[in-house]
Amino acid sequence: MQPVDFTTLTATCSELRAQWLPARLEQVYQRDRFTVSLAFRTMKGRGWIDLSWHPVAARICVGDPPPRIPDTFTFSEQLRHQLSGLALVSIAPVSPWERVIDLQFAKRPGEPALWHLYAEIMGKYSNVILTAQDNLVVTCAHQVSAKQSTVRPIQTGQPYEMPPSLTDAVPSLSESQNRWQSRINLVPGQLKGNLLKNYRGMSKALVLSMIRSASLNPEQSTDSLNPDEWQQLFQRWLYWLQCLENSKYHPSFTPEGYTVIDWPTPENHNVGAVPPCPPSDSSFLTSVKSVTESVAELPSSVQELLNSYYTGQINQEVFAQLRHQLTQKLNNVLAKLRLKANTFKERLQQSADADTHKSQADLLMANLQHWEPGMKSISLPDFETEKPVIIPLNPEKNAVQNAQAIYKKHQKLKRARIAVEPLLAAVQEEIDYLEQVEVALSVLETYRNTQDLQTLAEIREELIQQKYLDVPDYRSTDKNAAIEFHRYQTPSGFELLIGRNNRQNDQLTFRTANDYDLWFHTLEIPGSHALLRLKPGTVAEETDLQFAADMTAYYSRARHSEQVPVVYTEPKYVYKPKGAKPGMVVYKQERIVWGRPQQAPA
Repeated sequence: MQPVDFTTLTATCSELRAQWLPARLEQVYQRDRFTVSLAFRTMKGRGWIDLSWHPVAARICVGDPPPRIPDTFTFSEQLRHQLSGLALVSIAPVSPWERVIDLQFAKRPGEPALWHLYAEIMGKYSNVILTAQDNLVVTCAHQVSAKQSTVRPIQTGQPYEMPPSLTDAVPSLSESQNRWQSRINLVPGQLKGNLLKNYRGMSKALVLSMIRSASLNPEQSTDSLNPDEWQQLFQRWLYWLQCLENSKYHPSFTPEGYTVIDWPTPENHNVGAVPPCPPSDSSFLTSVKSVTESVAELPSSVQELLNSYYTGQINQEVFAQLRHQLTQKLNNVLAKLRLKANTFKERLQQSADADTHKSQADLLMANLQHWEPGMKSISLPDFETEKPVIIPLNPEKNAVQNAQAIYKKHQKLKRARIAVEPLLAAVQEEIDYLEQVEVALSVLETYRNTQDLQTLAEIREELIQQKYLDVPDYRSTDKNAAIEFHRYQTPSGFELLIGRNNRQNDQLTFRTANDYDLWFHTLEIPGSHALLRLKPGTVAEETDLQFAADMTAYYSRARHSEQVPVVYTEPKYVYKPKGAKPGMVVYKQERIVWGRPQQAPA
């Protein structure tokens, strides 16, 4: 993930100052343990600014409205208590070339600042710190004790200290090319490495884009560059500094991440002339690859770019972690349940011999005269077939006592069968339910959009409610969030809705469906519920039914099969048994069509 560097931070603060000063703070909400959102109102409208101290995604930018779930974090409560109703009067760096931004709050614009909210965007050392006028720390995102850092501890009640000063050279437009070149090439080495370690404000992403825009190899040695190549690179250096000085930025996505600088290409750039900064309405790059979600248009601002990029990147990480957690938990629970089911089946198999024991006891009681003392077994003809039946005996007991022992064994096995059968049914019902959840997870192989993450969150919440997951710091998902089913269109133009998880399956079957729709599900195979929406008076063609069956089979456990039996019926014939788990239903008056999951559209 590309971190926010000095150039990006300068660009985003430039936009924020132009759009959000002055503004009144109306609300504070902490999204997670790394991000707090501040709701501001200006004369033009209302919006949210995110402050994040994430170790690899620290940033400050305009964000999306937070979800409608309770905020239980202490840090946001302290910010809310101290800053609510105050005016944001300044967004400024604490010193040149530092990645620390001072958000100043006063009672009204033009008055002295009462509070300072420092956003330190410094990678894994990022933090957000609130101080009063006396410069004492009132609260911070995370405290740093003297044991954790002897250089700069951060604790409430202590004076706020700036991060250690940078020692690298300061980039300047007035610096000559010879001095700049001699500094970079003082100790010949890798070009990108020498640029990174000799000047402030540099980052890996900036250096790579700067070098590549000059058609140079970042890996080549500095002593291998010819005068023209040095000149070309120096012009890119001046171009970057001019963009910073004039606040001219051009946000766009790149295959590796993003950039806020529209670097000139060698074809349209004359060597020896300082390139002008791009005009504010210059065209965007057309060949981009978004590393977040699919976007139809390029970002119109640095704020939009940062929000889109980091939201997508963090969602990808959360998605991968959550999916791994849920998959591992499901596999463990299912393995235990299947072992338990096999044990019950073995006991039932043993109970199947109960009637045999009764027959043997009856046979022995009818032939007591054939018993002799000391016999370990006796062979007697069967009542019906007259075939010899060998009955094992206890030589220390007489015939009646042996028969009574066999009767007792028969009764024990019979009681065991009565007790085990409902236990096996309950375990099997639990396995069927978890396999249904397993199918919903298997479909979510990779992160594509925010709906995928919401689907996983709903599955997690469902497993917590069903007592399969124990999460002490669990926060419920937004109950008011719109449910996004999978949506497709059949050849005749009918809408096909498919649930993403059990919550959506229940919603689809029992709340969304009407009397004219058709309900689809794979026959005795875990999978999603599907609903073919029909208008009054319309009839689905064979192609529509086949399309719905193909898609239903695709979103099932049998998605890799050639043909899958799919049942369909009217929603009024689908019922939820009393006490059934989410997504579990029974149905009647069904018809069968063979689905072909391999024919389902990508």
